[in-house]
Amino acid sequence: MWHLVQVKRNDPEGKAYLQLLAQQKAEHAWTVVSDEGNDLCIDSSTDGFAENGYLEGALLLAELTTSRQVQRVQDATPWILELIEQYLGAGVSPALLQEEVQRAEQWRQSLTLKSQELQRRALEMEARREQIQELEENLKQEKEKLEALAAQFKSNINGSDDQST
Repeated sequence: MWHLVQVKRNDPEGKAYLQLLAQQKAEHAWTVVSDEGNDLCIDSSTDGFAENGYLEGALLLAELTTSRQVQRVQDATPWILELIEQYLGAGVSPALLQEEVQRAEQWRQSLTLKSQELQRRALEMEARREQIQELEENLKQEKEKLEALAAQFKSNINGSDDQST
């Protein structure tokens, strides 16, 4: 995981003291490290440190292991300039980002409400479909009863005609 660090001091014994400033959480998500006591002591021969001879106050990107051991360091200047170019150069301000977050949240809520409305309508349509099927079944049964009564009535009429002759 990458961290933004600042060189606090280099001592002549080959040790460098770094202060953790920020920590990468995801590809484009960082958080400021505000706790005191986040200093790291590394050997000045660490990959990327010795060949560049960083001075006190230099900002670096340091890759740390899960046990907070520095694997390598690199100058943070190109990374910072890229951030400035991508975000600040395009006029992306914290206020604009907050507005976009709010707009996205409103859009998400709107979609959730629409989805719930569609689900409600689907349930209503299903209930209506079941009612219609039940009515169709009732009508079919009534039709059969009426046909049976009509047949019985016809046979009674035909039977009474036969008796009168």
